[in-house]
Amino acid sequence: MTETQVLVINADRPDIDHPLAIGPEPEMFKLTQHNYKSGEWPFPVRLVKPGTKPWNDAAYLASMQVDDEQIERKEIQAIRQAYRQGNQTVRKLADQTAISYERVRQLVHKYSLPLSNGYWRAEKRNNPDEVIAYQTLARLCERIDAPEFSIRQASMSNEVVNGYYISWVPKV
Repeated sequence: MTETQVLVINADRPDIDHPLAIGPEPEMFKLTQHNYKSGEWPFPVRLVKPGTKPWNDAAYLASMQVDDEQIERKEIQAIRQAYRQGNQTVRKLADQTAISYERVRQLVHKYSLPLSNGYWRAEKRNNPDEVIAYQTLARLCERIDAPEFSIRQASMSNEVVNGYYISWVPKV
């Protein structure tokens, strides 16, 4: 069994070129315990192998910074996840992901996400010039004051809801 050579260095000021002691690991461990307990070394020490790279705080902090590409990957991942959950308009994606509307629009264009360009249309029964159109069913529900299930049902069976003919105009 070979004993590993180690350096004893000051942990507060790691300088491998000027160690406090050099020797086999068991002996250096005993030496650090004795010197620390006796007060000869009132600072924390570390045992390191020769050739270990010194710690560089600036390089470590630089490696922790997030780059723009990584942020963009996380944003597009969140947008795709919200899209799979049924949010298929830019406004819904922006609301779901808490990313700004403009940023979502930019990323959707950049990555060519297929969005639903269809919209809900409500036409007044006695006045065909009065048309209400929204991309989301929820906003149409609020506007004509009708429940969502009745609007869906009316769009499939050509019924009237609160005086409006309802239709879904698909993506062209």
